[in-house]
Amino acid sequence: MQTLEILWQDDHLLVVNKPPGLLTVPGRGPEKQDCLINRLLIPYPNSRIVHRLDQPTSGLVIVPQSYAALKHIGRQFETRQVSKEYIAVVAGLVAHDSGEVELPLICDWPNRPRQMVDFEHGKPALTRYQVLERNNQTQTSRVLLTPVTGRSHQLRVHMLSLGHPILGDNLYAPEAVVAASDRLLLHAQKIAFTHPDSGETLEVNCPSAF
Repeated sequence: MQTLEILWQDDHLLVVNKPPGLLTVPGRGPEKQDCLINRLLIPYPNSRIVHRLDQPTSGLVIVPQSYAALKHIGRQFETRQVSKEYIAVVAGLVAHDSGEVELPLICDWPNRPRQMVDFEHGKPALTRYQVLERNNQTQTSRVLLTPVTGRSHQLRVHMLSLGHPILGDNLYAPEAVVAASDRLLLHAQKIAFTHPDSGETLEVNCPSAF
């Protein structure tokens, strides 16, 4: 079992680097019980979940260690006071150096867990992006993604809507783009929020492995 990398630890919270392929919380069935929270509960029995990353996504997850911290950080997520940055590698050369995607999202129930754009019933979703590098040889772009909202699969669907699916995305990308990587090339590299005890801004960074 892979050892979890803990990048911040105090009496109130942990910030953990979730590896790709690991669930944040358990799923249905015995084969889906190995997950971030169950691994943490052994050495840190007060661990609680306040937000999640998709199973194939790697990167930073805040894990409160008390009910007070859970409530405090949960309120920050609800009021969009938590700042997050992701790195992704997408198919194609993104035309604009920066921009934003504002498309409402809803669960595609017959094909869940897939999400889809729905202007009538979808919940508002906003992603800002910045191109860091364009690779002419591989016809890919490395992008910095900043989600303003936190909808399920938001970054994956928004990049798909631009015509640039994320490499290795077996839910949304065409076969050739899935085959281009043995994992989803999406990583939560930075998270910043107000510490529930000190009241100071805590920023944690974790460079991507790709």
